[in-house]
Amino acid sequence: MLKQLSLDRQIHSIFPVALAALLVVGLTRLVLDDLKSHGSFVFKMYGPPRSEKHRLPVVVSPKDLIDENCNLFEGKWEWDNASYPLYEEETCPFLVKQVTCQKNGRPDSFYKKWRWQPNSCNLPRFDALKLLDILRDKRIMFVGDSIQRGQFESMVCLVQSAIPKGKKSLERVPPRKIFKAEDYNVSIEYYWAPFIVESISDHATNHTVLKRMVKLDSIANHGKHWKGVDVLVFESYVWWRYKPVINATYGSPEDVREYNVSTAYRMAMETWANWLESNINPHSQKVFFMTMSPTHLWSWEWRAGSDGNCFNESQPIHHPHWGTGSSTEIMEIIHEVIQDLKVNVTLLNITQLSEFRKDAHTSIYGERRGKLLSKEQRSDPKNFADCIHWCLPGVPDTWNQILYAHLLRNHQTLS
Repeated sequence: MLKQLSLDRQIHSIFPVALAALLVVGLTRLVLDDLKSHGSFVFKMYGPPRSEKHRLPVVVSPKDLIDENCNLFEGKWEWDNASYPLYEEETCPFLVKQVTCQKNGRPDSFYKKWRWQPNSCNLPRFDALKLLDILRDKRIMFVGDSIQRGQFESMVCLVQSAIPKGKKSLERVPPRKIFKAEDYNVSIEYYWAPFIVESISDHATNHTVLKRMVKLDSIANHGKHWKGVDVLVFESYVWWRYKPVINATYGSPEDVREYNVSTAYRMAMETWANWLESNINPHSQKVFFMTMSPTHLWSWEWRAGSDGNCFNESQPIHHPHWGTGSSTEIMEIIHEVIQDLKVNVTLLNITQLSEFRKDAHTSIYGERRGKLLSKEQRSDPKNFADCIHWCLPGVPDTWNQILYAHLLRNHQTLS
């Protein structure tokens, strides 16, 4: 009996200690759970917990890396009905009507299922989470015209499905569009600048190619939006090519002269190059330049004797092809200006691989002046088919896969 009383007393004395220990463990668990929440008071006051500040490095496996000697831009388009497209129109709510070809009535979906295969290596499979981790706490900005806007939208669609609802947003702050991935503090942006340098066409929505006047030595108003951006991706071509001459100023803003387009383009590119050398930190910023996006305005270029355009095309070109819409002179200017730069700029030569894709344009399944084509306009594809812009999913996804491959390699080099 005495032994039993002694045991009961021991149990009673231990019970408060055990209860206190359980309460401490529970309270600790609540605090830790709160710390994990980005909405917590502690997080807001002191920032992310140590485990978030000291994350594991991004794992870039050998299969992710492209050999430096591999030419990603020489190859062929292969049919891939199993793994393409990388997303669908209906899964990406951020697409504009200009590029949603199937939603706009395109009857076939073949254009979405071609995979670019370089001759001597493979493009790494696009991994949205890996890219978001590489871009964590960074900004990437696509600068250019509506072709570049298509590449921006493609990139948004490629990553957005990996981000939970409520943790992603798209904001329009003309001349920018800004997509944010909250948990990664990543900003994917687009900046409207059809000539890269300043022009009278710089309003994000109120502009027309019919009235072009370019300020060949002026870039500061644009450049202030580019300063400090971690990854800049530039493009500028189609707007220059409307006519062989262009009105422009150089020096005095009142002195408007008519310039040959090639001459004006070189002067604009040199202004851009000077801005880069004065404003880019090569240790913390990466700069890319996309070469010209080809047009497919005349079917006689790939099918002798025909008198159409890209309308009703459903197959890529499978033989050597360089269209008259792509200027080798402009290409040479780009090469020369970039070659002379003191700042490293990676040239992404997407022109030839895109030349094969006569089948992938919006054709009559896009917009004209902000509106979908009427029934009457669709019945006249020779005059109304858009053989400049691209359907999404589609060719711009491949451009972004190539950009992704370079970002992977750069990350591996810097890690």
